[in-house]
Amino acid sequence: MTTSSASAAPHTNGTTEGQPSTANESTQTRSFPEPKVAKMSKEGVDEDRWSVESVLKNEKLSYLENTDSPIPFFHLLERLKTTHRAGWRRFGIDDCESISDHMYRMSLITIMAPASLTSKLDMAKCTRMALIHDMAEALVGDITPVDNVSKPEKSRREAETMDYICHKLLGKFSGGLNGQQVRAIWQEYEDSETLESKFVHDVDKVELISQMIEYERKHQGSIDLGEFTWVTKKILSAEVKGWSDELLLERLDMWKGFGKDPNWADGTKPESKPTVS
Repeated sequence: MTTSSASAAPHTNGTTEGQPSTANESTQTRSFPEPKVAKMSKEGVDEDRWSVESVLKNEKLSYLENTDSPIPFFHLLERLKTTHRAGWRRFGIDDCESISDHMYRMSLITIMAPASLTSKLDMAKCTRMALIHDMAEALVGDITPVDNVSKPEKSRREAETMDYICHKLLGKFSGGLNGQQVRAIWQEYEDSETLESKFVHDVDKVELISQMIEYERKHQGSIDLGEFTWVTKKILSAEVKGWSDELLLERLDMWKGFGKDPNWADGTKPESKPTVS
């Protein structure tokens, strides 16, 4: 994606307090029953057409495959640095964070876990998982509901991409062990059954809320991203929920300073100062 000025008018159909949110958790954006904007072409959404090979061909990408070197993998990772998180761009934030920006802060958040979490989690795995969980977007891109790609199809594309990365780019490096580890950690996050994966999903949400507030602050209240506050209701761990509560209170005070009442997903507007552990 190209980077341009973020001066476009903000999205105006945000979720208001008391109304149910329809944001899509996996894509950090809102679901549209009848997508009308930013739709892909019919060819682009044809589930039988998409493949890693078609992306490599269309994007004119070439990575050496089946070598005993990790260098081709290093080059593929560059795309995570230059691909923007698509959900923000619907609000006119064109100079928004990249996929790797998001994963980097997530990884640092994991190492801030308090003793109540570190005593029961494999924290090294959590940090690796934060750095791996969106890796497939290097080729798949950051799919949003307006792209008209079904969730099963999105999962298929991401799994195919991870197989390509871990087998064709890393399959012969170090006996394939590193690629196997990356693939297993990515799958663990997707399955979201272990304590570690559930914690990293929580971290994903609190990182999103942090970024949301920072964009609102940067635009001095001219952009209201309140529809995303719904994700805070999905946080499972008390520790991460405490961080989330603190962030929402920060947002409340910030908008009071703007002299405006922003949107909140139902049940997310803080009423009193939270207790932060």
